[in-house]
Amino acid sequence: MSVSPKDIRWENVGDYQPPWWRNVTSSARLTSRLFRDGFHALAVLSSGHLVAAVPHAILTLPPGEERFQVAHRVVRGTRPLHIAATPDDRVFWGEYFDNAQRDEVHVYASADRGAHWDVVYTFPKGQIRHVHNIVYDKWGDCLWILTGDDGAECRILRASRDFRNVEVVLAGAQQTRSAALIPTPEAVHFSSDTPFETNHVYRLDRGGNLSEIMNLGSSSTFGCLAGRAIFFSTMVEPSEINRERKAGLYGSADGIRWTRLLQWQKDRWSMSLFQYGNVLLPDGHNTTSLIAATTIAVEGADCRTMVWQVQTVRD
Repeated sequence: MSVSPKDIRWENVGDYQPPWWRNVTSSARLTSRLFRDGFHALAVLSSGHLVAAVPHAILTLPPGEERFQVAHRVVRGTRPLHIAATPDDRVFWGEYFDNAQRDEVHVYASADRGAHWDVVYTFPKGQIRHVHNIVYDKWGDCLWILTGDDGAECRILRASRDFRNVEVVLAGAQQTRSAALIPTPEAVHFSSDTPFETNHVYRLDRGGNLSEIMNLGSSSTFGCLAGRAIFFSTMVEPSEINRERKAGLYGSADGIRWTRLLQWQKDRWSMSLFQYGNVLLPDGHNTTSLIAATTIAVEGADCRTMVWQVQTVRD
């Protein structure tokens, strides 16, 4: 069920003053897509602090403040794809950059709500290309780390919150090349993100049993919870295997039975310049019955955020 716009009251939480030229590029949708403007990740801490990723910077916004401030300059790559937070307000992100030479890759952590950042873990040179995501699992009280892109670089790792213990759980195949993972009490669910094989949703239960749950139409880089319901989205990233020209939203009330709920046709603009068609879903643990999704580079819904009320029916 869609939530009517009249039922939503939007409030300005904070502003960020980017370099002057981004004020120009962000004034139109196409140039904003071309230059990858805007906020790309956001973590809301229990203290009320906000920690965000924008091109080439990590920002913070303390409670009561009105303007985000730069806390850290991102020097390799444009920005991390996601930011993770634990209940004690420690914050984490992993480096995401081209890394053709397979240099070492860092995981950064902040113990003061994003004000200062230190390297907490390093993948040695030649081990991975980059970090796709870090996800906090409250049921396992651990962090899941997703890396890529080729062969043994495709890993799903589990780490203690202090990173003293880091173990590889799954690795070595394009089906363990993932950017989205959703913990639930019974299992973790993840989607594959590969242009070389058919993509799937997988379920890894708390006993370590892995099941392939559903085929996906294309690569998947976003997932989220809304109450107990689980959602993954797919993007338009055509390849010889994935020929899908529609971005999709898939959902499940129980993690076992999955349905393709919605789809959007890719628009006519170049994917290499103006981005793949995609459906962006928010990070973090959502206990409400609302799901928000932002579509980009699709016909009739470019750069549009939609909110739905989730109603699940179980047998």
